[in-house]
This record gives sequence, C-alpha cells and structure tokens, in this order.
Amino acid sequence: MYLFLFTALWVVFQYVNSTKVYESQEKHIAKLEQQLAEADSLQAVREDGGERYFKLKGNEQAYDYFERFGVAVDDLEAKIESAIISKNTTEGNALIPYENATGIFQINKVEVLNHKWVIADFSDGKRWGELILLYSIDKEGNITFETLQSVIYP
Repeated sequence: MYLFLFTALWVVFQYVNSTKVYESQEKHIAKLEQQLAEADSLQAVREDGGERYFKLKGNEQAYDYFERFGVAVDDLEAKIESAIISKNTTEGNALIPYENATGIFQINKVEVLNHKWVIADFSDGKRWGELILLYSIDKEGNITFETLQSVIYP
C-alpha cells in the first residue's frame, strides 16, 4: 500500500515538473524565434541599401570620374585596400602620423568611401584610432595616398 502511494506521488510530481519544464522551453523557443525574425528583418533592410550609404561600389558619379581619366574600375576597391594594407611594415605604417613607444601602429580595416576618400582603422593592440585618406590613381594604375585627418583614442 505504501509503495503504491509513493509511486502515485512520484508520478504526479514528475508530471507537474515535466509540464513546467516543457512550458519554459516553449517560452524560450518563442523568444528565440522572435529574435530571429527581428534579425532577418534587419538583414533585409541592410540588403535593401541600408547597410552603408557611402561606398564606391554602385556609385555612378565615382565610376564616371574614373572613366573620364581612363582608370579601370574592376576590383578597384580591393586594389586600394591591398595598397593601404601593404604599407604595414615592421616599423609601422607611413600613413599613420603617430609615433608609438609601446608598439607599432598598423592599419587593420579599410573602407573606400568614394572616388577620393578612404577611412581606415589602425591599432597597436592596446590603442587604436582612425584616419581619413585622400587617394588618387594615375592612368598606369599607381595609387598615392595622403593622410587628411586622424584621431587616436585614449
């Protein structure tokens, strides 16, 4: 008799506990599905042009500018980025106007804004900053850079 009573209580306890766990998991799944739907809608906004306004790709005025001077636009953004990153040496990068006693500043990320300007992120591992570069390309494809402004964060 005691065994039957104990078994009945154990079954009721397990049923109530598993019901609570199931409801908790269902709430968690619904919350995650809502977050996924929000993330999908944000991605759709970005794909519709909301990701970045200033960019070289698709900028017809910039393409016209390069065509007037006979510069090929194919993979131009990648060429500019690699030209800037290739200036990173063991002594630093000549485009960065800051001296560093604790390390070497090197450019990490580059964004081509239009047919004249580039913004770049630099760091030495502990401190970081950003700079705006003016670039020009001659008919032979040589790229020259000039640092217009820079900022280093404390």
